[in-house]
Amino acid sequence: MKQLPMLFFLLAFSIGYAQQLTPYERGNGNQTTTFDQMRAFYNGLSQQYPSISYETKGTDDNNAPIDVVIFNPSEQPLEKSRKDKSVLFINNGIHPGEPDGIDATMMLMRDLAIGKIKSPKNVIVAAIASYNISGMLNRASFSRANQNGPEEYGFRGNARNYDLNRDFIKTDSKNSRSFQQIFQWIKPDVFIDNHVSNGADYQYTFTYISTNKERLGKVLGNYFNSEMQKVLLKELKESGFISVPYVNIHNDVPDIGFPVFMDSPRYATGYASLFNVIGTVVETHMLKSYPDRVRATYHYMLNNLHYIDQNYQVIQQKRAENMAQYKVGNTYSIGWELDSSKYEKLDFKGFEAKYKASDVSSKDRLWYDRNAKFSKQVKLYDTYAPTKKITIPTYYVVPQSEWKVIDLLQINQIEMIPLKQDSLIAVEQYRIKDFKTVTRPYEGHYLHYDTEVFRETKYVQFRAGDFLVPLDQAGVKFLLETLEPEAIDSYFNWNFFDAILGQKEYYSAYVFEDTAAKLLKDNKALKAAFDKEKANNPAFADDGRAQLDWVYKHSDYYEKSHLLYPIFRVN
Repeated sequence: MKQLPMLFFLLAFSIGYAQQLTPYERGNGNQTTTFDQMRAFYNGLSQQYPSISYETKGTDDNNAPIDVVIFNPSEQPLEKSRKDKSVLFINNGIHPGEPDGIDATMMLMRDLAIGKIKSPKNVIVAAIASYNISGMLNRASFSRANQNGPEEYGFRGNARNYDLNRDFIKTDSKNSRSFQQIFQWIKPDVFIDNHVSNGADYQYTFTYISTNKERLGKVLGNYFNSEMQKVLLKELKESGFISVPYVNIHNDVPDIGFPVFMDSPRYATGYASLFNVIGTVVETHMLKSYPDRVRATYHYMLNNLHYIDQNYQVIQQKRAENMAQYKVGNTYSIGWELDSSKYEKLDFKGFEAKYKASDVSSKDRLWYDRNAKFSKQVKLYDTYAPTKKITIPTYYVVPQSEWKVIDLLQINQIEMIPLKQDSLIAVEQYRIKDFKTVTRPYEGHYLHYDTEVFRETKYVQFRAGDFLVPLDQAGVKFLLETLEPEAIDSYFNWNFFDAILGQKEYYSAYVFEDTAAKLLKDNKALKAAFDKEKANNPAFADDGRAQLDWVYKHSDYYEKSHLLYPIFRVN
């Protein structure tokens, strides 16, 4: 009879646990939760367990709510409790056709709340339940033509057809504005962005992108790639999942090797790295079963939780040491290229790629023979070398007219000091020397690249209310990557300043001919420079219109704002 209370307890626990099963767990193993089911589940969890909070913290482009779920055993406000803990931040559903992380995180938060997972002492777990809500609501079964389940899922683009994993700098969507506000509120130490891969076929269920170590910074990048990530992946293997870096190859097999992915700031982990945050993109393999993909995602997040709980002080120390590299006056690389001389050997486990006649075209087609497994050593090119460096200035000066830039700096909690009075300031200014532009639109933009600038030092008059932006602050890398025009994801390259690329005033040649002749007659230095250009450039010497335009652009008549980059440096 004494055993009855324990039996009643176990029975009650089993019934209670069954009521807390996620929609995925209640289904057939190949179904993912809907938006309404997800919200109902988390609302119920937060009402039952004080360690779980669930609240709306942003909106999608269709004005649907973006919710954040937090497991915080101290039950104190995040702002207070994170002071002596580390924060693990998880993003789900940026591509809702890749819903593994949505279902896995629901189970993780439930298991933390009910005590199935031992409560961490030093970690708070925060997650965006689903980020691309309008994409999640756009459910169907066919948009992921290469993916093995689930039965229905969301769509990659959001309500305005943006790929949100390209929007972390240009910020065209309400989603991106919301994410940046949430990120700055949470202030994470470690970040995970859950996805499903595309590309080649191979034996792995779990692939991953570690934040590029060079972009993350020497101290933190080496620690994460050489120590922390290796432990996480070893524990994942012990859970039954071998892993490999993201295989960015869409045909054949990587017989000679492949490079690690360069996650520039347009991507989620690239953005996170600008704030000194360790990041991983989880890429479960599209052709593996949905239950295996969800389980692998769950275990990787759980491994991170355990590792951070044991090593939170080391992580915080490494983050502080890493920030010391970005002092005013130090150099900073704004361009990178793969160093093909550096690599590590990787035992790659794949399937033989073969060819046979296509049933559609009768031409040769690629297929992977899953009965022909192999393991062979290939080269993983894991190092990038800097191609262009700048010196970190003391300040940027941002005129108040650049309100879009100012707005985004404020969202990212960048410190800015408004000028109290009109001021003449010695600055380094840029003029755009050259750039290339993509020929087809990319995520709503005609993106610039290979940008080059002229540098010149001038005294420039600024108005009261213009902003001095100090570089001695936590967002130093964010400022450098957005405000230096030659950086790959700079605001310039994302077309924020295209108005400076076109002249607003011109001249009529038949009128300016006489003016130009007088300028050359009256200005000996101008005439000497003009003659030198003709002597050195035969094509120029043979082109009357080019000569007239040269005189115009070297005269006071030429508008000073043409090609003048409107953000200035104080060194």
